[in-house]
Amino acid sequence: MEIIKYPSEEQWASLAERPVLDVAGLFDTARQILDEVHREGDTAVKRYEEKFDKAILSDLPVSAREWDEAEKLVSEELKQAIRTAKRNIEKFHTCQKFKGEKIETSSGVTCWQKAVAIEKVGLYVPGGTAPLFSTVLMLGVPARIAGCREIILCTPPDREGKIHPAILFAAKEAGVSLVCKAGGIQAIAAMAYGTETIPKVYKIFGPGNQYVTAAKQLVSLKDVAIDMPAGPSEVEIIADETANPAFIASDFLSQAEHGADSQAILLTTAESLIDPVVKEISEQLNRLPRREITEKALLNCRIILLSNREEVIRFTNMYAPEHLIIQTTDYMEIADRIENAGSVFLGAYTPESAGDYASGTNHTLPTNGYAKAYSGVNLDSFIRKITFQEISRDGILGLGETIRIMAENEQLEAHRHAVTLRMN
Repeated sequence: MEIIKYPSEEQWASLAERPVLDVAGLFDTARQILDEVHREGDTAVKRYEEKFDKAILSDLPVSAREWDEAEKLVSEELKQAIRTAKRNIEKFHTCQKFKGEKIETSSGVTCWQKAVAIEKVGLYVPGGTAPLFSTVLMLGVPARIAGCREIILCTPPDREGKIHPAILFAAKEAGVSLVCKAGGIQAIAAMAYGTETIPKVYKIFGPGNQYVTAAKQLVSLKDVAIDMPAGPSEVEIIADETANPAFIASDFLSQAEHGADSQAILLTTAESLIDPVVKEISEQLNRLPRREITEKALLNCRIILLSNREEVIRFTNMYAPEHLIIQTTDYMEIADRIENAGSVFLGAYTPESAGDYASGTNHTLPTNGYAKAYSGVNLDSFIRKITFQEISRDGILGLGETIRIMAENEQLEAHRHAVTLRMN
């Protein structure tokens, strides 16, 4: 972990660099698997499941028996936690429903929008080092609220060909239509092109490793929409001398344990805070079961001492963090000036973990600086807006000449004629 004190503004860009995620070198591998799944369907998916996940599968969709087994294997304590998180996610995303209204832009000219759900969506939930059942809720719940007709979920099985029971329980609670045993590039391909048992979808959501990221980028060029560009997860913490070093350290480590390519950055103007935070990180690290992964991620992490609050705000808006935690006495004043961030956590008692699981906001967020241009997943991610317009006879007489002049000057005579006919 680096500690940088009073860097010049010329150094900021290099300090804001993320762990390198070069997916370009993976495109050849991704294209080969995408092409094979496109041609061979389920056969290719099963072949790659055996190769990468070491699972020999007879069927890709989860059976009714497996759904029932999962229900029994999840503890009542976890079931209740999942239901509580689902309820909060549901409340927050329900309030985002679009309310269109008709607007008369000119006399006799009325325009409006209608929100329509994307009919078929694909959700990708990684397996890897942890069962991310929280991601099932974050994607499945808003998809259902939006009204998506088919919600397809792909996730890698274990070596016995089983899906983690908590993922299946969360999928049932969220209203997922179909769960299939497929991970990695082959899962993205199956949802992008469709196979004998996995339907083709119109948009794919969800995080994944660098191979999944490469596959999503490739299929998004012409085959299917995707939620957003994705990279390793990250957090920035802004703290002053009143912040609790133990809280800051816990936020650093909770981010670092996501994966070896995660990143945490602390910005502060209080030099006295640095040593206590470093000490707390060291002590808390020793108690973590995922210590090896977390230690690797800490190599990407930085503590940066800046001169004043203005520098902190400017650096933050340049970095555009996926997660931003503000633990200062004036956190609301700082928050009001944040323009680039995926999700913001305010005050000492608002850890990133809350948004990751159960406060209600979505944890599928733009990384790698994409918060400058992208929002995190929300209800709008699952809908399209169709525009409507209705023009009366008086309306076309009033607006027609404007349209005719513009069409004539763009040298589009047929456009002008279509209006002239109606005006006559």
